[in-house]
Amino acid sequence: MQPNIIFYFSDQQRWDTVNETVTPNLTELASEGVLFENSFTCQPVCGPARACLQTGQYATECGCYWNGVPLPKTIKPLAAYFNEAGYETAYVGKWHLASDRFPNVGMHCEKTAIPKDVQGEYKDWWRAADVLEFTSHGYDGYIFDGDGNRIDFEGYRADCINDFALEYLDQKTSDKPFFLFVSHIEPHHQNDHKRYEGPTETVPKFKDYPIPEDLSFLPGDYKEMYPDYIAAINRLDENVGRLIEKLKEKGIYENTVIIYTSDHGSHFKTRNMEYKRSCHDSATHTPLIIAGGLFQGGKRVESLVSLIDLPPTLLELAGIPIPESFSGESILPMLSGKSERDCVFIQISESQCGRAVRTKKYKYSVRAVGSGFTKHKAKIYFEDYLYDLEKDPCEKVNLVRSKAYKEARGAMQKLLKREMQKAGEEAPVILPAPIVRKK
Repeated sequence: MQPNIIFYFSDQQRWDTVNETVTPNLTELASEGVLFENSFTCQPVCGPARACLQTGQYATECGCYWNGVPLPKTIKPLAAYFNEAGYETAYVGKWHLASDRFPNVGMHCEKTAIPKDVQGEYKDWWRAADVLEFTSHGYDGYIFDGDGNRIDFEGYRADCINDFALEYLDQKTSDKPFFLFVSHIEPHHQNDHKRYEGPTETVPKFKDYPIPEDLSFLPGDYKEMYPDYIAAINRLDENVGRLIEKLKEKGIYENTVIIYTSDHGSHFKTRNMEYKRSCHDSATHTPLIIAGGLFQGGKRVESLVSLIDLPPTLLELAGIPIPESFSGESILPMLSGKSERDCVFIQISESQCGRAVRTKKYKYSVRAVGSGFTKHKAKIYFEDYLYDLEKDPCEKVNLVRSKAYKEARGAMQKLLKREMQKAGEEAPVILPAPIVRKK
């Protein structure tokens, strides 16, 4: 029997926010399934990360390397494979893959309905907005159904988005299995308010919540913003619990696989002037919990996992052949120790045109000269960061110019070039980090 599959997606959630205090439901889910301790995004910005999921390809392969680049119609999207395999497909929440950032070029539906031909072929249920932070705030807003009808909602946004997922389960009458993608914007900051927005009644509960060590030694806005951030994640967790209860009420929990993860993390303006678009673990290390099917037993897996591995994993869970165009690897073989990544590859855009590779021991990144808002690839890069993660997990000491790490730097450079070529890029020229002379 094909399992039901729910992909539950948060936005800008750090890996270290899953614990019994903040996320009791996710902790319980992990105790039933598998917690992946070393899960990383392949693109630490919203639209490109989502494009990687919906196409199975790296951002430069599918062409969605910036926010505001629509999903290409020339690439078969993820939902199409499920449709062909007899699944119902449903999408709820933030889409971020329809509007074109370039004026007078493409379509713009940041605040209006997303046309059917750019809904990623989710055919059976659609309750979404392209740029959800433009149609809503922490409280109240609107989304659209698949026919373009506006649906207003009142209340805390994460609750309302979850309600649309529950509504899908309540109205479903067919015996077909389903693939349901629930895409929240929480705990992402509200752009026009320039702050995180947790539920007002629970933010005080987290006013003294400990600041992560990897933030605490750098200037940033975490002291002001962390209570709202954690409160938003706590409310997401409550909604995961509500969804699980609905599955149990419907008698389908045992035949449902739940995947919980995020598009990227948040470094709270410690590594650049915003929250993401950085190679550091605070921006790239994400939670990943999978429960159901073969993912059982409360295991904790230390193997490296990339966001790009989740599309092939989803298809394999449903018994769907994985196309050669997919860039990632299904993580199912990891459960039996049959395969393991030696690194994860990260493309960084907008804040920079950058590339990074991470092993369990080292982090190595490079960046090109010029703005990441005008170029998404380059032939020449300069070394930017090298961290010894075993000695320095908080990434305090940049070793990119250290003579003692010359050999490690060379090995990581080779690894990065290999991964870039696997992603369809040319092997670049990588030059030593420039010396910045103080005036």
